[in-house]
Amino acid sequence: MSKHFKRLIFSGIFACATTWVAAQSAEEPPKNWFNLDPKTDKVNGVSTEKSYQELLKGKPSQTVIVAIIDSGVDIEHEDLKDKIWKNPREIPNNGIDDDGNGYIDDVHGWNFIGGKDGKHVNQDTYEFTRIYVKFKNKFEGKKEADISPADKKDYEIFLKAKKIYEKKWEEYKPQQEPVNTFYVNFQYAKKLLEAYWNTEELTMEMLEETPTKDAQIERAKNILMQSYSIFGSLDESKLKEYKDYIDEQVNYNLNIDFDPRSIVGDNYEDKKERFYGNNDVKGPDAKHGTHVAGIVAAKRGNGIGMEGVAENVRIMPIRAIPNGDERDKDVANAIRYAVDNGAKVINMSFGKSFSPEKEIVDEAIRYAEQKGVLLIHAAGNDSENIDEGEHYPRKESLNERKNATHWIEVGALSWKGGEDAVGNFSNFGKKSVDVFSPGVDIYSTTPENTYQSLNGTSMAAPVTAGIAAVLFSYYPHLTAVQVRDIILKSTIKMPNLKVKKPGAEEGDALVNFGDLSVTGGVVNLYEAIKLAESIKPTIPKR
Repeated sequence: MSKHFKRLIFSGIFACATTWVAAQSAEEPPKNWFNLDPKTDKVNGVSTEKSYQELLKGKPSQTVIVAIIDSGVDIEHEDLKDKIWKNPREIPNNGIDDDGNGYIDDVHGWNFIGGKDGKHVNQDTYEFTRIYVKFKNKFEGKKEADISPADKKDYEIFLKAKKIYEKKWEEYKPQQEPVNTFYVNFQYAKKLLEAYWNTEELTMEMLEETPTKDAQIERAKNILMQSYSIFGSLDESKLKEYKDYIDEQVNYNLNIDFDPRSIVGDNYEDKKERFYGNNDVKGPDAKHGTHVAGIVAAKRGNGIGMEGVAENVRIMPIRAIPNGDERDKDVANAIRYAVDNGAKVINMSFGKSFSPEKEIVDEAIRYAEQKGVLLIHAAGNDSENIDEGEHYPRKESLNERKNATHWIEVGALSWKGGEDAVGNFSNFGKKSVDVFSPGVDIYSTTPENTYQSLNGTSMAAPVTAGIAAVLFSYYPHLTAVQVRDIILKSTIKMPNLKVKKPGAEEGDALVNFGDLSVTGGVVNLYEAIKLAESIKPTIPKR
């Protein structure tokens, strides 16, 4: 799953630590910034509010279904519950496949990583971990000269996967014990100083005024000071988040003995198998998917939380993405489910570096193309040029070596503008990334009626998916290919803007924003609508 992990050094505590808690900026963007207008509001939003006020007011629209292939969606969220797709041909909870589509009681979508007994896959390994495990006994310790021509391709993939696996293991495993120890010490230190000050809310001012004559008090103060210097807060939540992240890496994502697939109960080797899983579209960790869904479709004008991009839209939740790498079989089936059940747009805010069964994903992508469904995919958060690397799924077909005509690859834009206009984590690519879209400090829905700001191309993709949904809604005669072309052609160009290249070090030369994507532009709903207006329905010949 796409996540952004920002490197920091835990100086004096333990070496080589990383954290995905980005340093908080002194400035804060408007919570609705991605919907605002570059000229009127002086922030690089996509002009959603301006579009509804000036171009769409009073216009008729049709309801559009947007499928969210993700970790799960909280369909009872106060800002989403009225915008969730309902299968009109399925009777809830009767244990019968009423519509005959192969999925029993799929009232609001489907869960491809759940079991018939109601259990779920929450954690899973990375794809490179699975490849390493698959070929370890066969290839470990062998040299290229020992490998038969028939096995050469698998051997090369094994070596690539092994290299990444060992690097990650060497990075995270040594951290687990010291991070967990530091977390326990932090909790003890905080309680000690709260008792010293007789308070339930310790402040930095109190900490600075704490005398250090007592050795125990001094040690507690130093622990909290060190944590504050890293996380910018005396709250333990960010430290716990990082501790949980390290535990997740070691115990699950990189654990060669961990395989949760038995929960699903399918025959994983049967790549054509489609009918497995359960109908619980929320699952155990729906934060990511709920956030994505809100960006597309949170109810507009209700005075609650935030405003989604698309108004007349229904979200179809499809759970296929665990905390770890998604599996190709599940992705292919999720795409097919969305297409077969009426989605016009599919948002895919996930990605990985290996795709061993890419051919079945390619088949599903071609199926969506044939059925006129638009696919929106997040470019990833590794600060890499994906023209030169591997990031899946991707618009380039494995066998045909051509790009899908109904696919938009999306990088992440920041609200800051200037040289900081691009999210410093975002992948980019003059050939591979089509557009940039708001993806930094995006405030949206999270489970149990909560809201949070998150960063990632995972957030940039649904902004673009929302724009696509609006176009399909108000201009239903448009095809998926036409909507894609409109979005790409109507981007706002900034040809003279020099920006920090994602992943660049301090002092590195700036690059042209226009060189980071195919279009060199930022998606904009207002401009897209103006272009859509010029494309009239084709009148069929008699």
